[in-house]
Amino acid sequence: MAYIIMLGGIFLGSIVYMFTFIVLKKSGNHYLAPVITILFSAIIVAYGLFFVGGFEGMAYLFLAVGFLTVSIIGAMFLPLLTRQSRPQQLNKRDKISLVVLPVIFFATIGVAVWSQQGYWIIDQANAAPVETEGYQISTISEGSKAVTLLLGEEYLGTEIEVENVSEIGATEITLNFEDGGQDDKVPFIQIGLREINEPLKVETTDGESFEQINGRPTN
Repeated sequence: MAYIIMLGGIFLGSIVYMFTFIVLKKSGNHYLAPVITILFSAIIVAYGLFFVGGFEGMAYLFLAVGFLTVSIIGAMFLPLLTRQSRPQQLNKRDKISLVVLPVIFFATIGVAVWSQQGYWIIDQANAAPVETEGYQISTISEGSKAVTLLLGEEYLGTEIEVENVSEIGATEITLNFEDGGQDDKVPFIQIGLREINEPLKVETTDGESFEQINGRPTN
């Protein structure tokens, strides 16, 4: 995952570098292209450390490494790219690039944000059935929430997987149960959520809902 994020940083950093390089053609100050790219890297690091923090903030550090890599490589190849150091007029291809590059940049960010899962599996195992069935909510690091599902004998011998987590409006967690688990155990799952929009709904793909119960989550 870290390498994917880093590659994403290299891709976005390349767009920033190319856009800045083209804009600076008029002034001839091409050396500012790697400088501005490394400034983007510094801003990303600051955002990840001071505004996001924790484990999630680490992702921004890998993203910043991608920008930094582009800045270093761009600085190394700058003499080859700037054989004509004097100011130049933008040609038709440059003008098209100044329109297309920002579109690609923000579209990439938009797709990444849209496709990002707002949940993760903290723990998944098998456990003994409980008498009081339902889910429990607890607070974990950085204000994120954990939803722990405790199941009764009805679910002996089954396996569980998260079918969907909807964060549009109230948070809804949909779970799918299938045969194939241990005959004397029920599935146990603990799901991490960045935030919960009340009222939380936890249900199966068959439409059966679970109620919230009190107590400390255990497995």
